Amino acid sequence: MKIINILPWADWLALVCFFALWTGYAWFARIWGIKKGSLIQTTNRYRAYWMRQATSRDPRMLDGLITQTLSNTPAFFSSTSILVIGGLFAVLGTTEKATELMSEIPFAQTTTLAVFEFKVLVLVAIFVYAFFRFSWCMRLYTFVALVIGSMPAPEDFESGKFDRTHYADRAAAMVGAAAETFNDGLRAYYFSFAALAWFVSPVALVLGALTVVGILYSREFRSEVLHILKEDVTSTR
Repeated sequence: MKIINILPWADWLALVCFFALWTGYAWFARIWGIKKGSLIQTTNRYRAYWMRQATSRDPRMLDGLITQTLSNTPAFFSSTSILVIGGLFAVLGTTEKATELMSEIPFAQTTTLAVFEFKVLVLVAIFVYAFFRFSWCMRLYTFVALVIGSMPAPEDFESGKFDRTHYADRAAAMVGAAAETFNDGLRAYYFSFAALAWFVSPVALVLGALTVVGILYSREFRSEVLHILKEDVTSTR
């Protein structure tokens, strides 16, 4: 009961709406993306093409280089998440000054120190989640490297000793899983900006989350990049 009494009911309702929009959009993007072809689903087809080409290459130095390059981005975001978490914990040590600064912002809601600290801890939780997703993405790319490295020689595929489609599909599924995990972490970064609006008011939190959902939808389902990639996929059939 003490935890419930920390926040006003308006803040609890806004927080529930925030996480409902986050998880709801993640579910929608996964299901609707399979039906209509989202950015991640469309790029998965290019990953499948890439792995089919990899089965024909020997040595596969190019594929290893691409895998290493892809793993650099989640590594950057993973280390950045640690820095952000450290910065947020530093803010917890100066909550009085921080609340004074927030009170000077126009339209910002005046809150107690306990409420302010709770909001900072929610941000910490978001970036901790992002860190785990990015760090797991890094591990998945190491598994991708193992799968590519364990592929038989091209002549073994051509002779029929090994199934080319089986190996290519397995490797493509692994690369796709890494991309999905990276997408989860990146989505957490987007929603962290919406969570910043909570320091202004509960209404701002909900409006921020709705804005992030709109931006994510436009980029994953309505972007010009998606249109170009779909055209290329169609032309390569």
